[in-house]
Amino acid sequence: MKNIYITDLDHTFLRNDLSISDYTKKIWNSFSDSSIMGIATARTHMKTVHFLKGVEVNAPMILLDGALIATMDKKIIETKTLCRNVSDMIIDEGWKFGIYPFVLSLSDEKNLRESFLHDKVLNKYQIEVLKRYSGDDNLKSFDGIRAEDKNFKIVYMADEELLIELHEHLVNIFGDDLKYILAPEAYVGCHFLTILNKDADKAHGIKSVSEYLGFNLQNLTVFGDNLNDIGMFNLANTAVAVANSHDDVLVLADVVLTYTNEEDAVAKYLESLS
Repeated sequence: MKNIYITDLDHTFLRNDLSISDYTKKIWNSFSDSSIMGIATARTHMKTVHFLKGVEVNAPMILLDGALIATMDKKIIETKTLCRNVSDMIIDEGWKFGIYPFVLSLSDEKNLRESFLHDKVLNKYQIEVLKRYSGDDNLKSFDGIRAEDKNFKIVYMADEELLIELHEHLVNIFGDDLKYILAPEAYVGCHFLTILNKDADKAHGIKSVSEYLGFNLQNLTVFGDNLNDIGMFNLANTAVAVANSHDDVLVLADVVLTYTNEEDAVAKYLESLS
């Protein structure tokens, strides 16, 4: 029975400049003939494929925090989305706090085309994030943002205090009908609040991939660093945290590495198994 290795991307597999070293590619790819090698990330399909050039991935990828499961060549295995009405309600409630979100949507299911929606009213954190996407062709700007028919996730970025208030407000309205992730955002120094379909998370995504490929979760090792990795940490037989992980992730890990994402932590762990 093959071993399964699934890694988060940002601050786990990717270095802080969003690159992957040749060393990491070499070690990771050396496992691909004998093991199932997969990805579980908050990133879109488009960005994930871009970052993983030269990296062997032989399992459907768990994308957008589990809202999308798809292969490298754009075959959709499963989606867990928010409808337009609910998404617009969330947007309206957020505006009561003076903030609009980013909305990641499925605009073309046949060709797996994702849209990145944003309002023209942006805070300093959103402005900084959009600089990283300025060359992308899937951006849509609004005067009064509205969602699409199928939305993968809604993401607010702001100071922690504001997002705690917004989180509590949304829970009072929607309760357990939605999934919420409130966590630090390391790139621009704020927090993010992600709202998803209640069944969208990395753990659910891994279960779906395991059913699709027919692998045993007892052979599963996962790598992560942040709060959206907790579900898959609880699911995996071996949960590996990189040294720069959030404290709440470290306490759940079976293995805590002495290396950070900047130091090829995942590859060094894999190499130690050889």
